[in-house]
Amino acid sequence: MTQATVRERSAALPKGVHGAADPHFACAVRSFASLFPSRRFGGGALSVYLHGEPVVDVWTGWADRRGRVPWTADTGAMVFSATKGVASTVIHRLVDRGLIDYDAPVAEYWPEFGAGGKADITVREMMAHRAGLSQLNGLTSADLLDHLKMEEVIAAAPASSLRGKPAYHALTYGWLLSGLARSVTGLGMRALIRQEVAAPLDTDGLHLGRPAPGARTRNAQIIGPQLNIQNPVFNAVAPRLAAVQRSAIFGAMYFPGMKSMVQGETPLLDAEIPSANGVATARALAKMYGALANGGEVEGTRLLSSDLCAALVGRRSLAPDRSIFMPLAFHLGYHALPLPGILPGFGHVGLGGSLGWAVPDTGLAFSFVHNRLLTPFLAADQAGFVATAALIRRGAAAARSRGYRSISGFGATFPAGSESVAG
Repeated sequence: MTQATVRERSAALPKGVHGAADPHFACAVRSFASLFPSRRFGGGALSVYLHGEPVVDVWTGWADRRGRVPWTADTGAMVFSATKGVASTVIHRLVDRGLIDYDAPVAEYWPEFGAGGKADITVREMMAHRAGLSQLNGLTSADLLDHLKMEEVIAAAPASSLRGKPAYHALTYGWLLSGLARSVTGLGMRALIRQEVAAPLDTDGLHLGRPAPGARTRNAQIIGPQLNIQNPVFNAVAPRLAAVQRSAIFGAMYFPGMKSMVQGETPLLDAEIPSANGVATARALAKMYGALANGGEVEGTRLLSSDLCAALVGRRSLAPDRSIFMPLAFHLGYHALPLPGILPGFGHVGLGGSLGWAVPDTGLAFSFVHNRLLTPFLAADQAGFVATAALIRRGAAAARSRGYRSISGFGATFPAGSESVAG
């Protein structure tokens, strides 16, 4: 593995794509670029790490709805549930230092959490989405924008009959982690993501919520849905349906006014929702997963111990999740896609298709982020990236066999002296 020149690094890039890539990934880069054929398709970025070294870092398209602001090396996307993987990594950093034990009850660290018969729920159960606390139970958008209130609400709530069963905690998972982490460190998850993940990785590209005005990272605008068309029937029925105990993912995600939270200036970004509103560059997210795929170390920096990192690989399970009715095999905060032939390894996919992923068996990690959400292209986005992921794996196999060249030099590093963000 050698360092490539700028000209060599750019040789694999199609027109309109910026950054650099090892030539073995040329097909994957072309597949990525094809997802953004015009301004109305927005923009995005793709980053790949192999054995702890960057081999692809590319971006293309537009960061705003009108197609006037180009995507840059420091454009971040709101990655929705891919945020959960970053928040989970914070917990693993605390475990590595002996501050948390996976098999200890959550209430041992967060005494208020023991209310409602939850005193014996362990950290491991919580991180496997088995705490029985997936439903929002009538909470409003104002409630969800108040992270301290949400930590209190979850601590006081009784577990449902799904306790012990896999049921995706679409929104509540983040406040479960932040309540636990706050009890141990005194800091909220916004500060901890910066301190425990962004700082050691020396990247500005990981934020919870809207990046601060002085940050180099700038969040892209979400393209859709932006039409404010009301559906009176849906608005009348939805709260009742969400209140049903077995309403699955709908009860775990629905709250009144949810669409307005991603419209305009995106009010959802002005909160701490560690399960949903992270803003990340593909480079930063891939670098984090690059450590997880490489025994805890990336570009000479150790993020996690090798023993802890090895324990992040869970057992393959085809048991269906009770919220979304497909197998996800959650283990310590990350999920798999255990259906044969789709994608080995683990990571976290977010609504719309942004994701970070690690394949420890081959030392491969990658991330794809973009600013499309609920658009007519959603199904095509998901299917299109499955094909791109297959090409990434093929490129990685060729690179390992023939030798590859690392790339470097894009995006802002972590700003010195900014570790202590208010939480």
